[in-house]
Amino acid sequence: MPKHSTSIGLMAFAGTLVLGAAGLAFAQGERAQPPMPVGKRTVAQAAQPPVAATTPAPSPPREWTGESGSSGHPLMQASAIRQAAANFEQCLESLWPQAQKRNISRAAYDKYVSGLTPDLRIMDLMDAQPEFTKAFWDYLDILVHDQRIAGGRELLAKHKAIFDKVEKAYGVDRYTVTAIWGVESNYGTLGGDRPVIRSTATLSCVGRRQAYFRDEFLSALEILHRGDVTPDHLKGSWAGAFGPTQFMPTSFKRFAVDFDGDGRRDVVDSIPDLIASTANNLKKDGWVTGSTWGYEVAVPKGFNFLLADRSKQHTLAEWEALGLRRPGNKPFPHPQEKAYLLVPAGHQGPGFLMLHNFRVIMKYNPAEAYALAIGHLADRFRGGEAFAQPWPRHEPVLSRDERRELQELLNKRGFDTGEPNGRIGPKTRIALRDFQASIGQIPDGFASATILARLRGR
Repeated sequence: MPKHSTSIGLMAFAGTLVLGAAGLAFAQGERAQPPMPVGKRTVAQAAQPPVAATTPAPSPPREWTGESGSSGHPLMQASAIRQAAANFEQCLESLWPQAQKRNISRAAYDKYVSGLTPDLRIMDLMDAQPEFTKAFWDYLDILVHDQRIAGGRELLAKHKAIFDKVEKAYGVDRYTVTAIWGVESNYGTLGGDRPVIRSTATLSCVGRRQAYFRDEFLSALEILHRGDVTPDHLKGSWAGAFGPTQFMPTSFKRFAVDFDGDGRRDVVDSIPDLIASTANNLKKDGWVTGSTWGYEVAVPKGFNFLLADRSKQHTLAEWEALGLRRPGNKPFPHPQEKAYLLVPAGHQGPGFLMLHNFRVIMKYNPAEAYALAIGHLADRFRGGEAFAQPWPRHEPVLSRDERRELQELLNKRGFDTGEPNGRIGPKTRIALRDFQASIGQIPDGFASATILARLRGR
């Protein structure tokens, strides 16, 4: 999803992928700004396999539970939500002057806004707390599988002429664009069915992210006013991301292009516009033409895992000199390219040398597991093999409470993780590495059940 926040509900931390309940999403478009976890699609959607030929009728939409949000934010209290809902019409009227400044006519404003009611079910989705976890490798299994690979190859063949033109115009790899298409919406079959204008209007007037979503709401109005996408097709996730590659309205403004020349930038129904707009997004985020995302590597015994840090970049030749090798001893095509080392499962699993384009994919969605899945799926489209090295599938995944406990125990021992929150970020990884080094273990920063037991003194 295009622009895209620095914080989403989908988070890859120390080898585990932590997700919230339905409503947290995978998308670029809903990469909102911290601390809101927004995505284009819900986790539940992202985890689904390809849709069967016969799809059952959707169940009726669920209503708001009437409960306060779990974030504890004052605007997410049930009483505040009800009060804001009662004032919804007046709130939307107060936004008219801002719409006018964007050259939206009063007639158009009334056409799209009159009669809107708040979708309060979004309040439950907005504050959904992480209720389950899956290992990094489990989500790779969900996002990269034979059906999705076959579906992507079919689209690549079907739209070859369009991809040829887009690659020439933007210099962005067709396989990566198709991988985003597949992961974000399963090639358009799971894009969400909430009217974007209603969702963004709701979030503009109710809940804890009103200032952020007012820009999305006004941008959605601009899309409708220009006629780029019709109201009945401007549907998407609860946070407003829409189209097969899930654009937020503000991202649409920045990246959408009219590639088919019909005068409309339609990322929903125009395949040329969809493909070109997604490629334009990646290009403007810094995509390097002719380069890949990175490489799987085997990490040798005795390796200094303190080097596995996003801030520590070396050339591929330098990493090779440190003993890192591609499976089958394949050479690095461009040994002077710089990369950092990612070891999602510590010393028990494969390593990955991440090039600049991996960082570009993470701008689309700032989760390492997502970006790795996109890169790997793209490789599979072009005939690449599955990852050669095994994952430590025997390792149990720590719950959020267990991760918080791990942080608390590290703090008590003098290894600073900051305020315990159950999220294993860079500071916790450093603290964990320091603790591992202090007890003579490999300092790989992997938050395993074994290391938690050791911290507990067992």
